[in-house]
Amino acid sequence: MAPTVDIRRSDDRGVSITDWLQSRHSFSFADYYDPANTHHGLLLVNNDDIVAPGAGFGTHPHRDMEIVTWVLSGQLAHTDSMGNTGVIYPGLAQRMSAGTGVQHSEMNGSSSEPVHFVQMWIVPDTTGVTPGYQQQEIELANTLAPIASGAVDAAVTLHNRNATLYGARLQPGDSVELPEARYVHLFVARGGVTLEGSGPVSAGDAARLTDSGGQRIVADASTDSPAEVLIWEMNASLTGA
Repeated sequence: MAPTVDIRRSDDRGVSITDWLQSRHSFSFADYYDPANTHHGLLLVNNDDIVAPGAGFGTHPHRDMEIVTWVLSGQLAHTDSMGNTGVIYPGLAQRMSAGTGVQHSEMNGSSSEPVHFVQMWIVPDTTGVTPGYQQQEIELANTLAPIASGAVDAAVTLHNRNATLYGARLQPGDSVELPEARYVHLFVARGGVTLEGSGPVSAGDAARLTDSGGQRIVADASTDSPAEVLIWEMNASLTGA
């Protein structure tokens, strides 16, 4: 297959808006369904959520899914049927393996400030595992730091040996090189970058790369604010291709 780079702009994402939630979906999710946009590689969900103070997602079930949550600002309170409780904040990687079945809730941990987070789902490479939970602090800088992986040492572990999530926080003008893999998904969570060969990629935008990688991304040097990126390296797909 020839290498491809598919840029997806923020405004083209699916949107769910209620009185307490603004959720933007990179792939088909909830009431947003596009049969041509269901996943990239192993990545099934990439939701960019802002939840109002004191509100959130009440107790609900999951099964056979690896769920990674990365908070950009605010606090997200987690409770699950395994007995785990805690507050996720910026710099704390969290992974929940739903396995044979788990119920959990995710609520804004503040009564006065919104919480902004990205939640990503990938399928495990083995179904029916015992449900599990893991969280670990990790500091992002101008290098690719493994946040979650089933292939390399990372802050948290995934039940999929073909997937690694990297994060980087790039100061203006800093750059990193994208991994080479069958599938790469670059999501700009904050700020803006320039992707070599493709041009500017702004907050909320994504690049879906196939049989590619090695391009450099450079943080926007016209601002004083850093860029924060989340990058999936995947060597398999939901379709088995």
